[in-house]
Amino acid sequence: MATKKEEVARLTDGFHLVIDALKLNNIKTIYNVPGIPITDLGRYMQAAGMRVLSFRHEQNAGYAAAIAGFLTKKPGICLTVSAPGFLNGLTALAHATTNCFPMILISGSSEREIVDLQQGDYEEMDQLAIARPLCKAAYRVLNAEDIGIGIARAIRASVSGRPGGVYLDLPAKLFAQVMDSDVGESSLVKVVDAAPRQLPAPDAIDRALDVLKEAKRPLIILGKGAAYSQADDAIRELIEKSGVPYLAMSMAKGLLPDTHPQSAGAARSLVLKESDVVMLIGARLNWLLSHGKGKSWGDKPKQFIHIDIEPREMDSNVEIVAPVVGDIGSCVESLLGGIASIEWTPPSAAWTKLIKDKVESNIIRMASRLQNNNIPMDYHGALGSLRTVIKERPETILVNEGANTLDFARSIIDMYQPRKRLDVGTWGVMGVGMGTAIAAAVETGNPVLAIEGDSAFGFSGMEIETICRYNLPICVVVFNNGGIYRGTDVNPTGDKDVATTVFVKEARYDKMMEAFGGVGVNVSSPDELSRAVNAAIDSAKPTLVNAVIDEAAGTESGRIGNLNPQSVVGKN
Repeated sequence: MATKKEEVARLTDGFHLVIDALKLNNIKTIYNVPGIPITDLGRYMQAAGMRVLSFRHEQNAGYAAAIAGFLTKKPGICLTVSAPGFLNGLTALAHATTNCFPMILISGSSEREIVDLQQGDYEEMDQLAIARPLCKAAYRVLNAEDIGIGIARAIRASVSGRPGGVYLDLPAKLFAQVMDSDVGESSLVKVVDAAPRQLPAPDAIDRALDVLKEAKRPLIILGKGAAYSQADDAIRELIEKSGVPYLAMSMAKGLLPDTHPQSAGAARSLVLKESDVVMLIGARLNWLLSHGKGKSWGDKPKQFIHIDIEPREMDSNVEIVAPVVGDIGSCVESLLGGIASIEWTPPSAAWTKLIKDKVESNIIRMASRLQNNNIPMDYHGALGSLRTVIKERPETILVNEGANTLDFARSIIDMYQPRKRLDVGTWGVMGVGMGTAIAAAVETGNPVLAIEGDSAFGFSGMEIETICRYNLPICVVVFNNGGIYRGTDVNPTGDKDVATTVFVKEARYDKMMEAFGGVGVNVSSPDELSRAVNAAIDSAKPTLVNAVIDEAAGTESGRIGNLNPQSVVGKN
């Protein structure tokens, strides 16, 4: 007869089934904020050998999970408490879905029978209904025997097709449900081929090549979908074999070095206006590309070839004459096979020379601005010094957010390796910086340089305590000009309150890092900035550099001021 101890040993519960299901699918890192009802789940996860990183705010834990998904092609996991914690994580979930990052937001929730009758449970909220419109899929698990299926469905939904965010609702009572351990183990699901290849139709490849080979002024645009695909070698081979100039969008920078002879990055305006055939690889014709029309694209007729895994993306803004639907790796390999089977003629020397001359003239024109050592610094001098740091340390992951800090950095700082530039993505979200930096360091082990505007840093600055707690090799540089865009605005009423865009003068963000045991440095020149950042990366210690920028150096909304219309009331 079995002893009572032996009977207990054959039991498992909801807590451990969640853990076992995740580990069975090789998910071993969790980004979370502890609290009721998931505090014990985090403890059990850590005891089971999973890495559980606790943040100071759920939104930042969510941004970490989202970028972890981008870097690894596995769903990043954010674990939150119910109601307010869930809502904090929901911004990051929507951000992940918009940017096509695989992520699963797992939130504890109140009991259904109380929520459905609106009887006032602790943190009562119908979280599943709220999440549904903002993610790819949303599921709730009510019974312990369904945990394996629920997690399997969430994993598959997040990474298959166009990746995105998935919500998984786990009511508090689920965790305490007990069942036989053998039955529980048999209920778990190991997801097989979660993101299967989606091969393009042969006629779609032929059509795309027919359009491309007839082009007089072709251009390839690489988006972050191309970077996510990790088809780096095939993409490089396609560009080099075709001879077509390319333009890398922000998070696609580094798929080929920005210094590559076919890079048109420094001639962006020219190639958008003058090209006649544009091939988009994992890029969308959204606001970041002026929707494929308007003055940015000039008055010359354009034909578009579009490679994307989502067929509904085609014709979203302009006519796509050659849609190629499939996963990017398969599509690019098929294009390479097609080029090898036909007589291919590279673009004309006149077109490539026009671009090369423009690139060289723009680089020369900018050189002196990037080499200035002004005190206080302007954006060009400060970013020019950091440009050299990245050139000398190409393995460093660059995280970047802000207004001017973002807009100038992405055009000034060259990247040399894929998936080394991480920024705000499609929505232009403020506050992704610290969560993104933490996940980048955790998932890759590489040093991280986070270049932050002082406004952007304010959204997630408390996470520097998290950076120090886990002793991560992250150097945060805060471009401090004392305000949003700039620190020179004045209150038009003359009232004692400062202008809406002005912060505390001469703030010392470096002291915040020192308060948590990290290294704080205050700098006022590009040379000092370069020395401080190099020392930080060499030391691998959590460091914050307060980089004092001329308070008048910024511009309204960076360089997208047209999106922030100015009132004409009261003007002549």
